[in-house]
Amino acid sequence: MRPGALLNLFKLRIGMAIALAALAGFACARGPAPEGWRIAALILAVLAASSAAGAFNQYVERDIDARMARTRRRPFVTGALAHRPAWLWLIGALTAGGVLAAWLATNFVAALYVFLGAFTYGVVYTVWLKRRTPWNIVVGGLAGSFAVLAGAAAVAPRPGPAALALAVVLFLWTPPHFWSLAIACREDYAAAGVPMLPVVVGDARAARAVLAAAWLLVSASLVPAALGLHWIYAAAALAGGGWFLAKCHALAARPGPDTARASFHASLVQLAAVLLGVMLDTALL
Repeated sequence: MRPGALLNLFKLRIGMAIALAALAGFACARGPAPEGWRIAALILAVLAASSAAGAFNQYVERDIDARMARTRRRPFVTGALAHRPAWLWLIGALTAGGVLAAWLATNFVAALYVFLGAFTYGVVYTVWLKRRTPWNIVVGGLAGSFAVLAGAAAVAPRPGPAALALAVVLFLWTPPHFWSLAIACREDYAAAGVPMLPVVVGDARAARAVLAAAWLLVSASLVPAALGLHWIYAAAALAGGGWFLAKCHALAARPGPDTARASFHASLVQLAAVLLGVMLDTALL
């Protein structure tokens, strides 16, 4: 069993982004901070649960992945990892371990958010929605929101205004991010029979939806600056948001794989700017 296959299976890059969202949620929460080891345990719990959800996604979608150029080298498709029910036991144990660790280290509310994040991505998005509706990724965006709320709940079970606003930002980020990728990979999704937005409405209308969603996202990303964060966060949100909007306008003007990939990568810059902006703002001001 190659380490690279396991890294691919558990989608650790996505897991790290989700864990960073939880850390940003903790950073913007108001209240007495728990001990460092408790926060570290929560972040690892979020990473474990997110990784389990990513592995479950690949287990369930082996048939789809085999029909898409972007995913046909995933380990269950290539045979690098055997597609056996034993994986479901490991995935379940990893999820349960993450939820339990979050509960023991922090509190029940944080653990509930950890569970809801994994459940939303693994079951709601992957099993219930992805093959049925082009709105699949809109609901799936809640997974990132729950990570923010888990981090905030480690400080206080009831999230404050800044944490709630940041959770909304994570929810609004997913559609323009993933629709950009779906435009770039529209033929893949069409071949796999997955009703992603560009497959259903075409590239041009999907690109306009990306642009509208991006404007909503960037507008929402400025709200935390009015709810307790400061100029460092505002500057980061404006810089990342401005770059993303520029690429989304280019996509709307010339819908196609190249502009869609540029918009997709710009969405990652925007997310990094927001999350790192939160942490720098709260650490330095």
